[in-house]
Parts: sequence; C-alpha cells; structure tokens
Amino acid sequence: MRVLITGAARAIGAATAAVLTARGHEVVATARDVGLLASVEASQRLVLDVGDSGSIRAALDRAGELDAVVNNAALNGRGPLEDFPIDRLVDLFDTNCLGPLRVVQAVAPAWRARGSGVIVNVSSVQGRVATPLEGPYSATKHALEALSETMHYELSHFGIRTVIVEPGYTAPAMKSLPQHPGPVAYAELWDQWAGVDATLSGPGGRPGPEVVGAAIADAIEDPSTPLRVPVGEDAQLVFAARQQLTDAEFEAAMRATLGLTW
Repeated sequence: MRVLITGAARAIGAATAAVLTARGHEVVATARDVGLLASVEASQRLVLDVGDSGSIRAALDRAGELDAVVNNAALNGRGPLEDFPIDRLVDLFDTNCLGPLRVVQAVAPAWRARGSGVIVNVSSVQGRVATPLEGPYSATKHALEALSETMHYELSHFGIRTVIVEPGYTAPAMKSLPQHPGPVAYAELWDQWAGVDATLSGPGGRPGPEVVGAAIADAIEDPSTPLRVPVGEDAQLVFAARQQLTDAEFEAAMRATLGLTW
C-alpha cells in the first residue's frame, strides 16, 4: 500500500514510517521542513504544511495515488485556561484538528469515486479524558475525535475506513509550543502535576513510538480494525476506569492515584 504520513520527521511519525517500510509498504513522509526527513525511512519525502491547503494539494499531486493517510502532525500546548492566549489556542486547533480535516477533504473525493481508502487520525488519551493544564491540547484532540467519528459514519458508506489511534504517554514527547505558566496562583498545581508522567508510565518509563507505529500499521492493514484503538497500558487503564466510573468516582480515583490535592 502507498501511505502518506504527516508530521513524519520524528517520534510517532518517523516510527510509523519505519514500521510500514519494514512491512513492505511505500511511505510518503511529509513535514513542513523536508530537510528534517533525511533520516526517515520512506520512498518519497515531501514538504506538506497541514495549515496550508495549497501545500497539501501540491504534496498530494507529487505523491500520486494513495491507499491511506496518517494524520499525525500536531502541536502540544499546556497552561491554565483562565488566561491561555486565544491566538495560541487557535493555532493548536488549526494544526491538530483542521489540519487533518484539510488532508481528508483533499483525498476523499477521489477515494469515494474509487471506493476505497484508509484514514488514520492520531489522537491521544487526552482525546477522551481531559486533565488539568492540558486543556488546550485536549480540546483539539476531543474535536479531532468528533470529526473522525463523523467521518466514519459518512465515509464508510463509500468504502473509506476511518481509525482513531489513541496513544498514552510515549517517548520522545511530541513537539510543544512554549508552556504557558498562567497566573502565579497556579504554581502549586504545576508542582503537583509534574509527576504525572512518571506515575502513569511506571518504572519502565514511556514506551517508544514504535509501539504506536505498529498499531497504526495494523490498522491500515486490517479492515476489521475498530474505530478507536487505544495504545499503551496507561491508555488502556485510563479508558477502562473512565468507562466504569461516574464522573465523581473517576475524579476521586485520579486524585488518589496521582496524589492531586488541588
């Protein structure tokens, strides 16, 4: 299969390119800076800015016919919502939510006419469970999951599959905008939240991105893949708890597990 990956320069994107290439697929690796793709395993490397429809169209013209796209390009943003800059939030939504939609809108007409295609949208555990200080990023991933679920209902009729991959904490961490500390009143919350990564990842630390890459490759290859694919023990644990508990019970469990007194 011929698969285009956005945000392929590092971490999950680069790992996905490596897994797909090893399995014999043709990978079109893309990033805003093609120079960053030099070491990525791919059959073609192209400039693609998910915030620019013209850039997307130019990349797709050069890529040729595709069987699947992996919408991985994303930015992280952290800070209390009380005074989080709206312009930065708009940038996050533009990359993390509207970027994937732009790519899908560019490929969907031809795939609909052909009767096949696979869309893999890389979300996060934060796409279903929001947490303190991660609200800006979480909001974009919640929105991406909503769009993806609608894509599933609308496009599956035409033979186009949509899969949402939901990784937990992985290493290396994704590219992030500068952290927004907010008012000094939130300093204690920052201190308490600083140990969350270690608590959820356990003594072995974050798993590598190749785990997510394998899940993405499996989703592309297997037509029976469900709409949502959690990846990582932490994601599985959080989702299981969230499904079984009420809002108040889940909050209490989260506070107890993480030692959060805020």
